[in-house]
Amino acid sequence: MYLPTHFKQENHSELFDLILKNPLGSLMVIHDGVIEANHIPFELDHLHGELGILKGHIAKSNPLTDMINQPLSAYVIFHADQAYISPSWYEGKQEHHRVVPTWNYRVVHVQGTIRKIEDEKYLRGILARLTRIHEENQKTPWKMGDAPADFIEAQLEKIVAIEIEIESIIGKFKVSQNKSQVDATNIAKALENTNPEMAESIQKYSLKP
Repeated sequence: MYLPTHFKQENHSELFDLILKNPLGSLMVIHDGVIEANHIPFELDHLHGELGILKGHIAKSNPLTDMINQPLSAYVIFHADQAYISPSWYEGKQEHHRVVPTWNYRVVHVQGTIRKIEDEKYLRGILARLTRIHEENQKTPWKMGDAPADFIEAQLEKIVAIEIEIESIIGKFKVSQNKSQVDATNIAKALENTNPEMAESIQKYSLKP
C-alpha cells in the first residue's frame, strides 16, 4: 500500500476501533498463483496473540475451505468512512484554480496466518458473539436459541470456523492532513450533512485543537 507518512496510522487503539466498528473485511489469499477474495464479518479478539486474532466462519462449500487445510498467509482490508473531495471546497479555487479533486478514506490492512478450526463449540462461540454484537440495536434482539435446535445443527454442518493470527497491522487515514487548516475546515464543513462520519474524521485527525 502506498503510504505517505502524514497518512500513516500505527496507533493500535485507533486501528482496533476501526475494525470493531467496520467488521466486514475483504479477505485475500494467494493459492496456486491465483488471488482468492472473500468478504467476511470478523470478530476481533485483541486479548490473545501478540497483536490479536480475527475470528469468523466460511461455508464449507467455499473453495477457501480446502485451500486452508494447511495454515496459509492471508491479507484482510477493513474499510471505514470515505468521501469524494471537490476542488470547489479549497481556498485556492477562488484564487488561482490550481486545485484538483481527491478522495478521502480510512482503511486498515491486516496480515497474518489463516487456519480453520474444526470445533463446533468454538464455532458456536463465534456465531453467538457476532450475533449478540450486531443484534444489540434491534428492538427484540435475535439469538441462536430462537431457532429450532435441529435447524441450527443443520446450519452448523454447512460452515467452519476460521481464525487469523495478526502478524502485522497498519492503517491509512487519508483525511486531509496534507491540506491547510483553512481547507481542512472547509472540507469538513462541506461534508457535515452529506457525510458526517468523514467530517468528524477530518476534525479529529486534521484540525488542530
